Amino acid sequence: MSTLKVHGRELALPAFLPDATYGYVRSLTSADLREVGVEALMMNAFHLMQKPGSSVIQTLGGLHSMAAWDGVIMTDSGGFQAYSLIRQNAKFGSLGENGIIFRPEVSARKLILTPEKSIQLQFGYGSDILICLDDCTHVDAPFEEQQLSVTRTIQWAKRAKAAYESQLASRKMDPESRPLIFGVIQGGGYPELRKICAEALLEQGFDGFGFGGWPLDDQSNLLTDILEFTRSVVPRQFPIHALGIGHPVSVAACYRMGYEMFDCAMPTRDARHGRLYALTSPSAIPGKGTDWFAFRYVNDEKYMRSQEPISPGCDCPACQHYSLAYLSHLYRMQDSAYFRLATQHNLRFMTRLIEQLRDEPLHS
Repeated sequence: MSTLKVHGRELALPAFLPDATYGYVRSLTSADLREVGVEALMMNAFHLMQKPGSSVIQTLGGLHSMAAWDGVIMTDSGGFQAYSLIRQNAKFGSLGENGIIFRPEVSARKLILTPEKSIQLQFGYGSDILICLDDCTHVDAPFEEQQLSVTRTIQWAKRAKAAYESQLASRKMDPESRPLIFGVIQGGGYPELRKICAEALLEQGFDGFGFGGWPLDDQSNLLTDILEFTRSVVPRQFPIHALGIGHPVSVAACYRMGYEMFDCAMPTRDARHGRLYALTSPSAIPGKGTDWFAFRYVNDEKYMRSQEPISPGCDCPACQHYSLAYLSHLYRMQDSAYFRLATQHNLRFMTRLIEQLRDEPLHS
């Protein structure tokens, strides 16, 4: 088992970071997160700059103080939002050499995000791990678009790294107190572009890297070949984060490729929508074999009288104290207790999976 050391904290790897986009995981407190074994959170600088806003965060003492979270906080830059908003609908903004211009539908003002501003925001929020602004694309985008994305991502990473060094100097941070900084490897489904991007970022010097771009094909299958190739061009001493990957089976598969960090909104979103995670049998081991994972759809009539827990052997508060029948009742009533218990369960499923994977040595 390896660890990532930052700000006096040690994050054991592999690690799953629930998405706490606006500084919180829906329905849960920091104590709830700790209870189910969560050690780190992924927040989003682009969203936080809007709600609650940078001045509020700084008034409250930064993200750790605001959220009462003493674990590791990683902040995403806003690059994926350019993909999910602007690349899907040009009315929401534009991308250029300088950065990204967002035009939120609910706001009359435009938001400008540059590589430098993203780093400044993340420093101001007190993030432990910063991510460079990148130009995110869909894997099926044509070669010319992917090539432009790689060129832009490399240029933005260089500017972000310069802004990072400037922040370290102005804040007089020594190596022990500095946050870590990750670059993001783009290139879509083209290995040659992934290699160019990775080699350029390695030359610039980062503490770790992220797999950039949507990691699934149009049938929601994991892009195994390109994920494996991208990991192969990054030396093993550098951690690589599988950005946006959170299906339990995909997490296990990517860990065995060499990925050590994961984040995704899927487990918490699934919980809120009645899709709960379970082992297929009491003897199944998380991540082991090919038939260990199943979904439990809590609104299914077959669970209305079930006295079983969600998942055999689970030690989360929901499984320890309540039946599937009771959770089904809470869900049908849309009671807030359901959202808390279900979210805790799915996150505990993920942290148990991570604990199991930590017992497996990564092959070099």
